[in-house]
Amino acid sequence: MTPTSSDPFAEPVAASGPLAGVRVLDLSAYIAGPYGCSLLADQGADVIKIEPPDGDNLRQYPSTLASESRAFLGVNRSKRGIVLDLKRADDHAVLLRLVREADVLVHNFRPSVPKRLGIDFEQLQLINPRLIYCAVTGYGETGPMKDKAGYDQVLQTMTGMCNLQGRRGGPPEIIYGSVVDYYAAALLAAGVSSALFERERSGLGQFVGVSLLRSALTMQSARMIWADGEGLDIGRDMRSGGVTGIHPTRDGHIYISANTARFWKALCEKTDLQELADDPRYDSVRKRAQAVAEIVPRLQQALAARSAMEWEAIFGDEVPCAAARRIEDMFDHPQVLAEGIVDAIDHPQVGRYRGVAQSIKFGRTPGPAAFAAPMLGQDTQAVKAELGETGAVGRKRRG
Repeated sequence: MTPTSSDPFAEPVAASGPLAGVRVLDLSAYIAGPYGCSLLADQGADVIKIEPPDGDNLRQYPSTLASESRAFLGVNRSKRGIVLDLKRADDHAVLLRLVREADVLVHNFRPSVPKRLGIDFEQLQLINPRLIYCAVTGYGETGPMKDKAGYDQVLQTMTGMCNLQGRRGGPPEIIYGSVVDYYAAALLAAGVSSALFERERSGLGQFVGVSLLRSALTMQSARMIWADGEGLDIGRDMRSGGVTGIHPTRDGHIYISANTARFWKALCEKTDLQELADDPRYDSVRKRAQAVAEIVPRLQQALAARSAMEWEAIFGDEVPCAAARRIEDMFDHPQVLAEGIVDAIDHPQVGRYRGVAQSIKFGRTPGPAAFAAPMLGQDTQAVKAELGETGAVGRKRRG
């Protein structure tokens, strides 16, 4: 974008991001912790991914890429990578030296593990009172389940998401895409950023706890309401009765949202069902939800006249909708390109690939260019050099 005097995103003062100068030590694995740290890297933080000798388990996940895990690349962008075996005294000492000058440390060990490794909050706070210490757990730091292993789909199933995702009267259904993990990652980035902001006032670091349990329930805040005096088993499903939803067309499927009077009227007009818009039996979301069996067959019969892409064009801005696309279609979608969400990234083994490069837009302090997730241990010597172990000076960021 070319800055202009009237452009709200004009005149960037730097290309390093609002978290430039912040160093993050990422000891986490899988998705929630690592992606939360990538979100911090997107904002300019210098993130050092610290892996055990056999690497993050996500590196071994199934992938159609020959040389690297697609999932690992996707959740670990813009980090340097080192290998430390924390059970070895010399490697443990390296970590403690890094902690002295770090701003943030993130891990996803079970609550009983950090103390055994000598990296619990109390010990590290003595070394660096300004350290923001973020622990990502399955169930939290207290309670009877605190040391159980937590995974996205386990928490989905436990917290009722799968029951509400499934069709009425049908079996529970998993929501694929690790939605609990990714939401936990967003909570991590928000919590760490808030703790850094508070540190500017107090000069002190603090403990930040993020759990998959907390993430899964926070995602369902609109459902997690139980008023005094009402029954527990009540309707908590927010679906709008079938009119709003995914419908088949002549070619493909389309999602339609018609919860407001304006959108309902426009939908009826565009599909030549004006008589439905004028019928007082259907003039509210609740009434339409009760009349699904009458409305939806007529709507779907009308939609069968054209393809999903045609309907998307016909509805335009008057009916919120989207033709069901493949994720592959997003790489060259004009809106994605206009927003600069996806960019080309070079990797030493995979070569050039395209992926998400910027998760947040900042007008005055845009984040740095994204770079590839690290090869296992690729920056170990450079980072140790920064500690004075080899007499050289390592680079802090690339890209």
